Formats: sequence, structure tokens, C-alpha cells
Amino acid sequence: MIPLPGRLTPAWRRSPVLLLLIVLTGCGSLVGTAGPPSPEPTLSPGPPAPDRSLPIPSPKGVEVDAPVISRPTWAPLDPILDSPWTVAQGLEEDVQYWLESFQTREAEALRQGLARLGRYREMVEREIASRRLPPSLVFLPIVESWYNPTAVSWVGAGGLWQFMAPTARGLGLRVNRLVDERRDPFLATPLALDFLSQLHDQFGSWFLALAAYNGGPGRLERALRRRAPETAAHDGLFLSVRRDLPRETRDFVPRFLAAAIIARDPASYGFGDVVPDSPLAFDEVEVEAATSLDVVARAAGVEQEAVERLNPQLLRGLTPAGVSTRIRIPLGAGPTFAEAYPRIPPEERVTFLEHVVASGETLTHIARDYGVTVDDLRAANPRIQPRLLQIGQRVVVPKAPSVRTSLPASRPALEGGAADGLLIYRVRSGDTLTAIAAQHRVRVGDLLRWNELTREAIIRPGDQVKIYVGGGGG
Repeated sequence: MIPLPGRLTPAWRRSPVLLLLIVLTGCGSLVGTAGPPSPEPTLSPGPPAPDRSLPIPSPKGVEVDAPVISRPTWAPLDPILDSPWTVAQGLEEDVQYWLESFQTREAEALRQGLARLGRYREMVEREIASRRLPPSLVFLPIVESWYNPTAVSWVGAGGLWQFMAPTARGLGLRVNRLVDERRDPFLATPLALDFLSQLHDQFGSWFLALAAYNGGPGRLERALRRRAPETAAHDGLFLSVRRDLPRETRDFVPRFLAAAIIARDPASYGFGDVVPDSPLAFDEVEVEAATSLDVVARAAGVEQEAVERLNPQLLRGLTPAGVSTRIRIPLGAGPTFAEAYPRIPPEERVTFLEHVVASGETLTHIARDYGVTVDDLRAANPRIQPRLLQIGQRVVVPKAPSVRTSLPASRPALEGGAADGLLIYRVRSGDTLTAIAAQHRVRVGDLLRWNELTREAIIRPGDQVKIYVGGGGG
């Protein structure tokens, strides 16, 4: 895009979306939120950290001709990494500092980030290419979140792109008790790139756009009005205004440059042994009402953990009630889910509830109120200490509808005789071990022991479950 000539034109005056985003706080970074304290520490081994007191060009003294850099003829031009200002005095030293940091004290975190990059790289690069943005932006989530969709910074920014909640809501993402779409890479990525593109249009420089993304466009606007009110937009202005920006934002641009340099050629910096994770492959299905992810997994015939990994935006393992929710399941499981899910009765689609502890309540009270056993409550809440329940604490309650209704007269899913008190139950869609145990008046713990299962076991339609009526079975 062509830099804006002369005085910066505040595009937010022409765009209601940008006006809203300027009012909201910029993103917070999970990683690199604090640069080295003053005086600067020295990395060992390696050269000392850069002297941050190096002179910064004044607005009126910014060179007309940007520094000249050379790059290999095979390397594709990137407007950010190949900006001539990357070797300007004061910035080049900072980039070198963060290169050393990534190869020493942050090496393990960077390895994890480079591995996770493999899950999302294809999707992010596709979104970048469709907008004709700098290819190096695919590496931005490394310095934001180490490419971890569940990352939360100390200021509350979340997701791959580290949106603050007000910013995310302003962009149209849901952030509430059940759903946090900042954690959905496939929803957040297009909006993050649109936001970056708008910031570039506003400030006419990718260095300034990155600074505004991290620290907020309003703060950068004020710094530019103070330091460079009549200067044409270019990357060098970042050097002129960064003294007026928070420490995190001053470090954000050189930190990103360093991470992108390494990520573009990991082998040259000691990361050639990192094996990228495989790209995520999935089907998308519509869930029409509140449904627990364990029910989704059973209907799809897949592991619950796989469904949870593909849907980090569902904070409570439950889709919202009253709305249709699009979720992801492992590739190839879509047809199985589409056939099985409609057969699950609506009242059996939620296998747990959340209870907020009130004054004077114990696990015994809660178990009695919901018609479940204390053992089931403790199994569903392994970290809860019964004697230390606190008012307001959340307790997961396994939901077994049959406990609160009369037992059916017949048991069509039973197979085999009752010799020695043994019955064989064939699992149906929507069944849970808790519900099966309640239906046959046995303890979940006994059911697990009889079938050599653990509390984390997943049952699927068609599985056979041994039940010893009368409590037999050894």
C-alpha cells in the first residue's frame, strides 16, 4: 500500500469500525510483555544486551534516504522484514538482543511455538495471501501467544492474537461465560488480519501498524502528533515516537522482527530439529441446542479429547442453549454425527450441570438435591476438597436424567440371561456410565470395576457393559 503523503490522515474519522477500535484498548501480549529491566542485563553466553540509551533520530532529523540493506536474491520481498529501517541505529541492536534471547532463555518456549505453528500455518497464510498482506505476519502469533489458542496474558488478552475482550467484542467475537471466540483461531485470525490491514491504512507504515496493534492506535496517534506532526509516514517514524510508548510496545516491533527472522529459517538459528505439528483436519457440524462435548464425541464416534482440542472456545465443555453452534469434530466423523445426534433425546444431550456453592452447603447436600451420589460428585471434581468448599465455588454435577424419573419397565438394551446376576447392557446413543449405573441401581465405581474401566473411560453406542444385579461380581 502507498504511504500517506505529508501529515498523517486519521482514517478513523472516515471509518466507524476504526473509531470503535481506537476507543478500545490495543491487544496485550502474552510473551515479551516486559523487556529487560534497566540497567540492561547481559545474556550469558553471548554479547551484552543493547544499550537502550542510543540516540533516537528527532522527527525533523529523520533521514530522507532510508538505510540500504542487501538480501539474498532468492528471498521473497517482505515489506516488514525487508524494510530498510530494520538496520537503523537503535533498532538493529534491539533485534540482535531478542535474537539472542530466543536462542537462550526463551529457546524452549520458541520451540513449542514453532511446533504449534504447523497446526495453523496453512490457514493463516491463506488468509494473509487473500488480503495481500506481508507474509511474515504468519509469525506474529509467536510473539503474541507462542501460537497457543488458550493463552491468556497478565492483562487478560486471550487467544492466538491476544485480543482484549472489549476489542474482540468490537470486532464481533463472542466473549462470555460459556464461549470465548478469541480462542478460536479460525474465527479470530481473519479479524486480526483485517485489523492489522486497517491499522496500516491508517498509519502508512507496518512498523507503526504493529506498534498500534500492541499498544492501541489512540496512544500511537497522540505520540505522532507530539513528535512528528508534519512528517510523511514511513517505518522510521517508529524510532522517533517509541520513547513515548510503553516498554512492551517499544520492544514489540524488534521482538517480532527477531522471531520472524528465526521462524523464516529455523535451521540457521539452531531450531532445525523442531518438527511442526500436523495441520488440523476436521469436519464442521451444527449443534442445535445445549450439548456436552462428551455427547458430541460419542455421537461422532471419536475421543472426547479430540473434540475439546478442536473447540478451545467452548470454555465449559458445553454449547450454549437456544442457539445453533458450529463446532469441529475430527475429519471423517461428520456423517456418523449427523446420523446419531438427532436420535439423542434433548434431555440427555447435557451430561453435567454446574452448581454454584451457597452458604452452608456440603457435597452431601448437593448430591441429594441433584439425585446423584457423593462418589460421582467427587469423581467429577477431583480437585475439590469436600471440607474446604467455598461460597461461590463451581461444582460439576454429572447429570443422569433417569435418577429423577421412574425407571423404565422394560430394558430392551439388555442382552443375555441373569445367570449369577450378570446382565449385559448394550450402550445406546446418549448413554453415560452415570446414567447406566443409576438406571440399574448400582454404583458407578462398581460399574467401572466390573468392566475394568477408569473414570475417564469413553463408551460408544454398541459397546457392551457388564452389570451384576444385586451387587455381585466380586
